[in-house]
Amino acid sequence: MKITPVSILSLLVGCLAAHSSALAQDDYVVPRTEYGHADLQGVWNFSSSTPMQRPERYGEQEFLTPEQVQEQIERQARLAAAADAQEAELNLDPEPPPSGATPVGYNTFWIEMGTRGDNVRTSHIVYPPNGRLPEAVEGNPVIAGGLGPDISGERPVRFIVGGIGKDGPEDRGLSERCLVGFNAGPPFVPSLYNNNMQIIQGKDSFVIMTEMIHDARIVPLTDKPPLHDDLRLWSGDSIGYWDGDTMVVETRNFNGQQSSFQSRGDNYDMKLTERFTRTSYDIVEYEFTIEDSATYSDKITAIVPMSKVAGQIYEYACHEGNYGMLNTLRGARFEESVAAEDGN
Repeated sequence: MKITPVSILSLLVGCLAAHSSALAQDDYVVPRTEYGHADLQGVWNFSSSTPMQRPERYGEQEFLTPEQVQEQIERQARLAAAADAQEAELNLDPEPPPSGATPVGYNTFWIEMGTRGDNVRTSHIVYPPNGRLPEAVEGNPVIAGGLGPDISGERPVRFIVGGIGKDGPEDRGLSERCLVGFNAGPPFVPSLYNNNMQIIQGKDSFVIMTEMIHDARIVPLTDKPPLHDDLRLWSGDSIGYWDGDTMVVETRNFNGQQSSFQSRGDNYDMKLTERFTRTSYDIVEYEFTIEDSATYSDKITAIVPMSKVAGQIYEYACHEGNYGMLNTLRGARFEESVAAEDGN
């Protein structure tokens, strides 16, 4: 795995951006839409090198000191040098790997790292004050997949990536089935790549369109009655309102077919509050709060800066190009046929 200079430079950029961001909040004049609302429209990227949970050694320290930033830079430089040396010794074998070999994962060439904005936080979670997840409710399940081997479990599969088997698509994770993007939220949590979303505003609506799975949440800004409790949706039922120049989106009525947050529980009883605030020309501060007493003993609040993208989002046609699912199931059937032949 090669560690690119992006992760090192992002810390330096973060130091400068944290200072400029503080100034921007005092001096920046938010543009207006034709309806007089703060203009948050555009394509925004929420990639980040900051961990969601704060390492325990920082306690309640919310920001890195300049000395700690320098330590991180030097550490990453050492890791990069070691990775480059290891890569230089690689002997590329043109033959395919043997059956059962450990799969090769993504290296940092494929991974989005760093962001503009306040990137010297010790964690995205700002509440609880220690920057860590609150205590989980007793007996609450941990639901986590991954890019490695399948894990044991039963349908329905509630995690995003990985699977519990290969008998059919129902055994695979939600993003493999093109039901939910692995970073499409809600809420938005930085992940490997494609950390992009677009905001479109109307007089009575606020549209949040994600790149992954190409989903659009149309948030009404009117006095819409909430959905009946029996009506449940993958992305929940959202209503929005303006708090000054901050767009607040409250979402309930999730369908319970995903974990609540960070692989814990399910989101059936979850309430999500998102806040979008434009703090400069190229930064939207995104804050979300999760309240789910069935999963965690306290609420969770996190801040993820989003940076402006000079481009547009193209359709992520997941189902139309979902060759991975087809080939995963086809490969399993092939392995079964080989095993049957060997048994004869």
